[in-house]
Amino acid sequence: MKQPSEQIPVYSLHNFSSPERKSQQFQVEVFDANRHFSVKYPHRHDFFEVLYLLKGSGYHVIDSNKYEIKPPCVFFMSPGQAHKLELSNDIEGYIFIFTADFYLLNRSNQNSLIEFPFFYTIHQDNPPLPLENENDIRFLESLFRQSIAETRQTGDFTLEMLRSILDLILTTCSSRYKTIESSVSKGKGQILVKRFYQLVEENYLKNLSLADYAALLLVTPNHLTQTVKQFTGKTSIQVIKMKQILEIKRLLVHTNLNINEIAALLHFDDQSYFSKFFRRETKLSPLQYRSLSSG
Repeated sequence: MKQPSEQIPVYSLHNFSSPERKSQQFQVEVFDANRHFSVKYPHRHDFFEVLYLLKGSGYHVIDSNKYEIKPPCVFFMSPGQAHKLELSNDIEGYIFIFTADFYLLNRSNQNSLIEFPFFYTIHQDNPPLPLENENDIRFLESLFRQSIAETRQTGDFTLEMLRSILDLILTTCSSRYKTIESSVSKGKGQILVKRFYQLVEENYLKNLSLADYAALLLVTPNHLTQTVKQFTGKTSIQVIKMKQILEIKRLLVHTNLNINEIAALLHFDDQSYFSKFFRRETKLSPLQYRSLSSG
C-alpha cells in the first residue's frame, strides 16, 4: 500500500490556520520567508487563495502553466489546482485563503464567487494581475493590512467585516484583471461553463461521463456541449479529457505511483486502455512522458 506522501498532498484550510482559529473558514496573514508553517511542493488546496506579492522574485507554477513573479502582482487559485512556488528569500506580501462557504454566507447569488474572472477560468489559465497604478498598490495593501488587524478583534461584526474586505479585494482585482473572459458578459452560459469546470475539478477521480455532468447541472448533454463549445471552442468531452490528461501528467511527474496505480486512482478499469488513451492524446506513452519530464 502506497503512503500518502507518494501522492500530491492536498491541504485543507486548517493546515494553514493558527491554533486559535482552527475552526474558522479563512486565514489572512503576511506572506514572507518567516511563515509559521511549511508545505510540501507541489500540492493542492481545497480552498480559494489570493496571494498579493509586493517584493521578491521567482516563479509560480499552477497546473501546467509557469508564471514569473514580478511584484507588485496578485495570484489567484481555485480549489483543486496543483501548484508550486519557487521564491527568493526576500519575498514579501500577503495571503488571504478562504472557503466558498465563508465568502458566500448570506449571499443570495451563490454563483457570485465563480463569476470573478480569475476563478475556474474558462481558458484554464491563471495569469497574475500586474499592478502598475500606485493608488491600486497602496489600496490593496491597506485592505490586507486591515484584514489582518480585524482578525485580532472579537466584536460581533468581525467576520462580516472580513467578508466585506475580502469582497472589496476581489472586486478591485476583478475590475483591473484584463482578460478575454472579463470582457464577456456574465450570462447564464458563462456561469454554466464555469460550474461545469468546477464539477470536473471536484469529480475527476470518479471518471464521470458527459451524461453524468449534464445531470448534475440539470441540463441536457447536447445543451452543455453547445454552451461549452460557444465559450471555449472545445466540446464538453474534450474538456473532460483535458482534465484527465492533466491529472495523469501531474501524477506521473510529481508522484512515484506506477501506471497501474494511477489508472486505478482515476477509475480506469482497463490499464491497457488507460495507456492507449494517454498515448492517443499526447503521442507519448505514460512511461515516456514520465522519463522526459524528469530528465
